[in-house]
Amino acid sequence: MYTVHQTKTNLSKLLRKVANGEEVIIARGKEPVARIVPFSKRPKKRVPGSLKGRIHIHPSFFDPMTKEELALWGIE
Repeated sequence: MYTVHQTKTNLSKLLRKVANGEEVIIARGKEPVARIVPFSKRPKKRVPGSLKGRIHIHPSFFDPMTKEELALWGIE
């Protein structure tokens, strides 16, 4: 963890660390306020169906909501 002052003084060094895959936490006093992480040039490719068999939706999920449930959502 680095203070704001340490970060300003050592920014190039910290950016090299981040470029090498490390994560840098910046704190104001002892309170962490920011995190510098490596920039990913390509977002992870989505794989359709990768959760197949891992997620189960109960059939009652598709039942109409009761008036009480609708009221909880602010719908009358």
